[in-house]
Amino acid sequence: MESLIAAVREQDEAARFLAWPGDFDLDRGDHVEEVHLASGAALEGFAGDGAGGTYFFCGEGGEERPILYADSEGGAALVAIGLPELLRLLLVAPWWRDCQAFTEEESLELAAEYLEDMPDLVARRDRAAAAVGLDLPAQADVLARLREVAVRMREDFVLIFTPEGHSYEPLIRD
Repeated sequence: MESLIAAVREQDEAARFLAWPGDFDLDRGDHVEEVHLASGAALEGFAGDGAGGTYFFCGEGGEERPILYADSEGGAALVAIGLPELLRLLLVAPWWRDCQAFTEEESLELAAEYLEDMPDLVARRDRAAAAVGLDLPAQADVLARLREVAVRMREDFVLIFTPEGHSYEPLIRD
């Protein structure tokens, strides 16, 4: 199976949508601070966002590894188990970082704001998903899965600011 990262890089439609509104850039894998996982598991930055946040693969393996997102403000959360799950989140709810309650209603309100500025968002999203061979779940399912992963597995993926030894704050709370 081809690498999903390679597929995104090769498919302009997918790369453009993930860059915006997904705010996901495969050329920004370096985090601005020195960090490590409390468990001692490997941490590999592979993408970032425009505000200095970083997406990390956790542990050993390939694109199936758990993915932790750390923002530039000292917050972090496990957001997906594997790259396909992360890309589905970014395609279906690219505004996920603005969600507080992670409900479908809240997401629909945020979606409406995006649609005002980008009326072709759904068509662009669908073309991007097709370009990399991903089926898209419903918004409610994506957000429920994000909350489940972030809360259920939180203690196994605690990000530590290495110089001071303190942990990042959870981005997603119970």
